[in-house]
Amino acid sequence: MVNNGKILPEAIQRYHEVIELLGPEFLKEMLQDMHTIRAFEERAEQLYSLGKVHGTMHLSIGQEATAVGASNALKEGDYLLNHHRGHGHCLAWGSNPDRMMAEFMGKETGFCRGRGGSMHIADVESNNLGANGIVAGGVPIAVGVGLSIKMRKTDQVCMVIFGDGAANEGAFHESLNMASIWDLPVVYLCENNQYAMSMPVGRAFNIENISERAKSYSIPGVTVDGNDPLAVYLAVHEAAERARRGEGPSLVESKTYRYKGHSKSDRQAYRTRDEVNDWMDNRDAINRFSSLLVTAGVISEAEATGMRDQAIGIIDRSVEFSEASPAPDVSTILEGVYA
Repeated sequence: MVNNGKILPEAIQRYHEVIELLGPEFLKEMLQDMHTIRAFEERAEQLYSLGKVHGTMHLSIGQEATAVGASNALKEGDYLLNHHRGHGHCLAWGSNPDRMMAEFMGKETGFCRGRGGSMHIADVESNNLGANGIVAGGVPIAVGVGLSIKMRKTDQVCMVIFGDGAANEGAFHESLNMASIWDLPVVYLCENNQYAMSMPVGRAFNIENISERAKSYSIPGVTVDGNDPLAVYLAVHEAAERARRGEGPSLVESKTYRYKGHSKSDRQAYRTRDEVNDWMDNRDAINRFSSLLVTAGVISEAEATGMRDQAIGIIDRSVEFSEASPAPDVSTILEGVYA
């Protein structure tokens, strides 16, 4: 789509129909959401450095297009399950940034009353069933959600997002096999950011694309550019509509890249600075999508700049809300622990 930061003509031609179909407001919202996710993650890292967020965190800076493209491809009433690098997924799903930040900072006003923190944010009211600190932990849960949908005979879909490392867990294979056998309405979205902690995908897999594993379960598998929100949108939308028709699950692999380490303790000794800079300078999802929309006449340069400022304002207010919120009362520490 992009060559040295410039939008290629074929990209405009390729997306002309989808740009016309989705409309300018929808596309603007997608770009705004990408800016908001990045601003949230950057502020979260800052708060961690200031000692206002405890434990660890897994930032998704660089992966905004996958979250936004996938979430916008589903309908209200569908279900989401995601993983420990899931802040962007929640925001793209429509979760309130104030309550997200409050959860991050361990406050009572957070989605899980400050008990979940970075890796376990859930917004059950919007059918966001939550993140999971266990690698591939959400993948088998999606089978149960899919079976529930099928038994209730609704047209809902469950999307489960997981990393490339999870695709080498036994839970991945068991879940895809069962979902395939029962034709469950599940969209499996592998967010391949090139590294499982510190293991590059080239050393962990003997196939070019993780999506090739779909063949083993006789379901569709497709690999897309995970830094292109429209490519992700089209692939996930097709998989979701297939599921709604009762035709079973699909596997979508979204190839993207994380700019930061696996977690805050990661020294990133397994990759070069040149590699990171190449992704940041030449393949950045926000810069690419913004350039596409400007070139296509959807937004102006001034609007593109204003979106970044608006996102920062949204996150500034979420921090103010969180800092003004009370911490959980110690007397409530056992609430929610036992059924």
